[in-house]
Amino acid sequence: MPGAPGGSGGGALLCALLWAAVAAAGPGGSPAPGAFGRLYRGAVNISAERVYAFAYSSQPGQVDAVRVYVNSSSENLQYPVLFVVRQQKGVLSWQVPLIFRGLYQRTYNYQEVSRTLCPSEPTPEAGLSEQIIFVDVASMAPFDIAYELLVTRLDNFQLETNKAFNFTASPSQPQYFLYKFPQDVDSVIIKVVSDAVYPCSVVSVQDIVCPVYDLDHNVEFNGVYQSMTKQAAITVQKKDFPGEQFFVVFVIKPEDYACGGSVPSSLRGNGNRTWNLQRTKNLQVTIVPSIKKSVYVQAMFFSFLSFLSFYLGSVIVAFVHYIRVRRKASAGRYSPDDASSISPACYLSLDKDANITELSLKHQHWNFNLIWHCLGSGIMTSSHPITASTPEGSSYGAIDESSSSGGRQLSSPERGPQAGSDTDSSVEEESDFDTMPEIESDKNVIRTKVFLYLSDLSRKDRRIVSKKYKIYFWNIITIAVFYALPVIQLVITYQTVVNVTGNQDICYYNFLCAHPLGVLSAFNNILSNVGHMLLGFLFLLIVLRRDILHRRAMEMKDIYTLDYGIPKHFGLFYAMGIALMMEGVLSACYHVCPNYSNFQFDTSFMYMIAGLCMLKLYQTRHPDINASAYSAYASFAVVICLAVLGVVFGKNDMWFWVIFSMIHVLASLALSTQIYYMGRFKIDLGIFRRAAMVLYTDCIQQCSRPMYMDRMVLLIVGNLVNWSFAIFGLVYRPRDFASYILGIFICNLLLYLAFYIIMKLRSSEKLLPIPLFCIVATAVMWAAALYFFFQNLSSWEETPAESREKNRPCILLGFFDDHDVWHFLSATALFFSFLVLLTLDDDLDTVRRDKIPVF
Repeated sequence: MPGAPGGSGGGALLCALLWAAVAAAGPGGSPAPGAFGRLYRGAVNISAERVYAFAYSSQPGQVDAVRVYVNSSSENLQYPVLFVVRQQKGVLSWQVPLIFRGLYQRTYNYQEVSRTLCPSEPTPEAGLSEQIIFVDVASMAPFDIAYELLVTRLDNFQLETNKAFNFTASPSQPQYFLYKFPQDVDSVIIKVVSDAVYPCSVVSVQDIVCPVYDLDHNVEFNGVYQSMTKQAAITVQKKDFPGEQFFVVFVIKPEDYACGGSVPSSLRGNGNRTWNLQRTKNLQVTIVPSIKKSVYVQAMFFSFLSFLSFYLGSVIVAFVHYIRVRRKASAGRYSPDDASSISPACYLSLDKDANITELSLKHQHWNFNLIWHCLGSGIMTSSHPITASTPEGSSYGAIDESSSSGGRQLSSPERGPQAGSDTDSSVEEESDFDTMPEIESDKNVIRTKVFLYLSDLSRKDRRIVSKKYKIYFWNIITIAVFYALPVIQLVITYQTVVNVTGNQDICYYNFLCAHPLGVLSAFNNILSNVGHMLLGFLFLLIVLRRDILHRRAMEMKDIYTLDYGIPKHFGLFYAMGIALMMEGVLSACYHVCPNYSNFQFDTSFMYMIAGLCMLKLYQTRHPDINASAYSAYASFAVVICLAVLGVVFGKNDMWFWVIFSMIHVLASLALSTQIYYMGRFKIDLGIFRRAAMVLYTDCIQQCSRPMYMDRMVLLIVGNLVNWSFAIFGLVYRPRDFASYILGIFICNLLLYLAFYIIMKLRSSEKLLPIPLFCIVATAVMWAAALYFFFQNLSSWEETPAESREKNRPCILLGFFDDHDVWHFLSATALFFSFLVLLTLDDDLDTVRRDKIPVF
């Protein structure tokens, strides 16, 4: 008679009735006595069927689970032994041998099967409740097939919070356990670890519904699941389970290809069937409470206040400048030394009848507002005196030195457009961008000078050149709109698929620090991108302020032809600010569901940012010959296409790396030629013949010294760096191709910036305090950011299970992980990098352009 531990007389009577029912079940004869924990052996054939009945009692409010173990010595797949378990609310059946299918229709057969029966819901009634189980054993074999049966009650079926539990599972012996939410816990993280990488396993979270899907071919039918090698983590929220409890299911897969493994060599060539592989795995599961809602609030405040402090800092800096100027103005302490720090634009904004050499507030009625604009607006701050001489032949409006008075006097401009005419005009077409003044119209003659100065490369009309650079701004807005809309739509679809199917292998999160909010699975990775948007907008405000003050100063007097300082063109700066904001938007979109299919969302605008910074650095002293917006953005599009092709074909295809390396080297040589010859070396089908002639005449025939030595040194070093990248890619073929291309861009940008700063110092130019501070802050921030970038918390180049091996807990406020810190620091580093480019040449605002060297 089946055992009923703890039963009463009523239980004994029930068991007697069950015996009577079983005896009349069929031709299988009298069933063997059944009891929990007792091993039963028997034989079954087509004319014999065995039925076992088990009864047990449950305590009120307690969930009891029963596990059934069966074994058959038969390997005959034509006549398997069928086991059917009938319970109060369901039927569970399987056959032995149990067949699993793998890749390429390979089959794996197991003769030992162990299953946990779906437990009945606890009853709130007082006293004990009886549970009845029937186990039917049958076979259609015309001969006897031996089997074994063991039924046991599970003692540790319910998992406890913050308590680790160890167990073993295999493909034919899956496991699952029950967890109930405590009253004060709204969200938990299920952490599963194993010392062994393989066999591959699946962790699933399912609602309390029978049947429980606990086999390889059906575990994905219900709930949320992840594949696993050594580590897995699933965040579960109480609101998703009305009963405030769930099952945690552990399934071992018959093959490892889903986790990045391969079929063992010992199985190859052994036919299409494999018997009883030893694929057991020791697992440890721990369920810990997740963060509370207050942590979300703290993280949001931290994110926004950290970057809004930059706004406060900018206001404080502007206010300090304002107070400093007002104090000097009220004390009447302006002197000729103070006047030397004011740009020519501001000189013309002051009273034209004033004697500049006797600048004194006691004798002249100055416009304090204009002085404030001059000293605090960024058109200023140079200790260089204004050069008195004007080059022969130039008719630019300039401050000339008078021999009769010994002081500087203002000469009215002799040419140039009228003040306030910096507006769109129907005659200012793109074809006008390359027009030169009639005098010295041959640009090839100008650009072949051994020593070039900024005046040689800033001869075009300022309005036309400014409109040329504004195209960068309008084009990047257009690109951003058309790029971002389908991206947002796609990631919403990805997140919907994840939420509906429960397949958490679609997205590559750091699951040990992925905090959901609403429909978003990893809100922390999205929130950490707020810095790019806030700092990008702040940079736009700073650039707008400079642009407005520059326009206001120019509208006061006609100074379009003034030949002082770096030409002020803000179009590229605006484009950089938009690119920084869009990097935050697209990075947030990428982190909604990071995976192989949408990696380019996170990197596309990083390529643009690096390219725009290089273009801006080059445009500073080459305003007339910089690339147009159309060719620049077309080049960025080619780079993005190469990045996509590299991810698709770059893993195993050698031919791609050969072609890419050739393109990389040839592009470096072509760009170097354009830079060295200032755009005068025509790139067409005859470029190789002309390049060979130049090499023969300059290097072999007469071996002359390069005409532009500084440029030659930069280009040689740059080509060596790029060729090294090409060789490295060809030899090692890095798997993260997107980061590889980004590394090329960043190294070239840093090389060019270092060269620019070195040449600036060589030319006896100064680094003012603000750009010097920005340079130091940029270096510190980039060093710290790159440290966190290389922590590699996940990797979409690998399988989801392999990626989860790299997952780590949160490190900041219990909410942000290493990659989130990278977002914070990289946004700050980019902001300071932009400020470096914006303020680097502020010391030249009072230096004539024919005294500013080009390099």
